[in-house]
Amino acid sequence: MGFRIPRALTIAGVDSGGGAGIAADLKTFAALQVHGLVAVTSVTAQNTLGVYGIHDIPPQMVELQIDVVAEDIGVDAAKTGMLSNPGIVRSVARSVKKHGFPLVVDPVIFAKSGDRLLTEEAVEVMAKELLPLARVVTPNRFEAERLSGIKIESLDDAERAGKAIRDRYGPEIVVVKGGHILGDKSVDVVITSNSVLRLEAPKIDGCTHGTGCSFSAAIAAYIARGEDPLTAIKKAKKFISIAIERSYRIGRGHCPVNPTAYLEIDAERYRAIELVEKALKIIDERAKDIAKLIPEVQSNLAYALPPYLAKGISDVIAIPGRIVNYMGRAKASGPPRPGASSHVARGILAAMEIYPEYRSAINIKYIPGIENIASKAGFKVSWYDRREEPEDVKKKEGATIPWGVREAIKRIGSMPDIVIDYGDFGKEPGAKIFGRDPIDVINKLLKLIDALKESKAIS
Repeated sequence: MGFRIPRALTIAGVDSGGGAGIAADLKTFAALQVHGLVAVTSVTAQNTLGVYGIHDIPPQMVELQIDVVAEDIGVDAAKTGMLSNPGIVRSVARSVKKHGFPLVVDPVIFAKSGDRLLTEEAVEVMAKELLPLARVVTPNRFEAERLSGIKIESLDDAERAGKAIRDRYGPEIVVVKGGHILGDKSVDVVITSNSVLRLEAPKIDGCTHGTGCSFSAAIAAYIARGEDPLTAIKKAKKFISIAIERSYRIGRGHCPVNPTAYLEIDAERYRAIELVEKALKIIDERAKDIAKLIPEVQSNLAYALPPYLAKGISDVIAIPGRIVNYMGRAKASGPPRPGASSHVARGILAAMEIYPEYRSAINIKYIPGIENIASKAGFKVSWYDRREEPEDVKKKEGATIPWGVREAIKRIGSMPDIVIDYGDFGKEPGAKIFGRDPIDVINKLLKLIDALKESKAIS
């Protein structure tokens, strides 16, 4: 038997802002290498600020969408989102009974903006007719309060509410999500037939519109891939943490999570490594000239992932062992990889906070007079003086470089091509060349070398 891609079905509404509903679900399925199937329940006029209109699909059309894909393509797992009215809920329940696929229910009652997406009557029908069919139900705090009748202010309350939902309606597993529960951690309380688990993750500063949709879709995707429900929940928790942490801001309201970050991180790392490798070939062609600008601490060429993905030095590609002066030639000590730079990487990340398009840099030796020579060659040059470094910055490990880059940017009111570090007692002076990518940086380096040779600052 040949390869068969897992198939997951989303039964949910359309968010015209692309942040929640079917849009989020399909991104999640694609990120987890599952073929996404769709049954549209409602079309909303929605953006990051609110829901401005809802048009429900006739229940018989919802049921028909489910039936035709189940009968032809097959469904390994499904999830529900916005079901809007009792007729749609009943049509979904009939199809689930008919086809018998594993079901994850995200009991969507309110949008992130607070707008209601499920009528009160539909809540009752969902609880009585759909929850008993579910492998997993994923209410947030407010949905769990409505379904259980228990006020949730703590994790113990969430546990009691989850048990009440499971005992009352009969789903296999209830996950009371912890994002809306007070505390510095997001703790999901998972209720099974014989256990209670608490899955912890730090609360992340990021966009959260579509969190519930993507989380439940990830559970369904992992089940479609053959995982048992409990394992699927644990993996989905990690997946959604990445989607929140690597989100990007759009609109003026509740910005969406980024489910495709799960794929984008690896894809962008590969692209970054490729570009650094191309730059290293250029370095090899001019190895003798470049060796003249390698400092005692050696050089490193680094390139960060796009701003919304770059959260630390592990998201910056660089050369392990740095670029050294080997017998008068610049030579990379190893192939580029993530997290291979601390010094240059921290400078790039600081620059990206202000100028996100400047994602690459190389550190070089300080040559007396480089400021004037570089300026005459058309470079923007700035500098920082470690003697001006505030005491609280000095005491913090790794804070000097980011502080210095920010100071250099502030000094000229724009992004410098070259930032001079005049050093301090026991600290070698040096410079960093910044650019949009490694090729841009190396081209600037070669232009600077030519200017230095012309002025006889180097031979």
